[in-house]
Amino acid sequence: MEKATESANGSSPAQKSSAKKSRGGPPQSSVDTFAVQCNDCFKWRTLATEEEFEEFRSKQSEDPFVCTKLEGIVCDKPADIEYDSTRTWVMDKPNIPKTPKGFQRVIVLRRDYSKMDVQYVTPDGTRVRAAPGIIAYLKEHPEYSHLSPTDFCFTSPKVMSDTIPDYVEKKSPNSSVKKQKKTT
Repeated sequence: MEKATESANGSSPAQKSSAKKSRGGPPQSSVDTFAVQCNDCFKWRTLATEEEFEEFRSKQSEDPFVCTKLEGIVCDKPADIEYDSTRTWVMDKPNIPKTPKGFQRVIVLRRDYSKMDVQYVTPDGTRVRAAPGIIAYLKEHPEYSHLSPTDFCFTSPKVMSDTIPDYVEKKSPNSSVKKQKKTT
């Protein structure tokens, strides 16, 4: 299994449209540290880059991560990071495809810590929040005809509730506020 950890500070809000030109600087992901868990010793190993994390995550079922895949690391060495509540942890699903070259997968934690939102930023700066937006973008840009909508995954990582800071008001499953129709 693999997890990415995210910073509790500075999460940025997601764009509201499904495909929108980016304004300002590069998009900011809420994830600040990438880690994988060894399939043999279950210790957590931090990775230097998101690309390295995506490489291991994309092959997790067929080729599980073990410590020896990292240069100079063996199971006998102490863990690089411990799973605890000093930071909020999120669990990404295994086998999510690597982000296509030129695109960026941005993951943003909601302010209430209820979940994370996934969006892709295209090479021209368009932000896409859902599969229909990717389908439309690929149709409009024949230079990406080698890509398929299945090369993109909008499945969001699971926020590990036992690591959410105490000061964050946690939503209860029945906290949705929907207006009910009046019956007369």
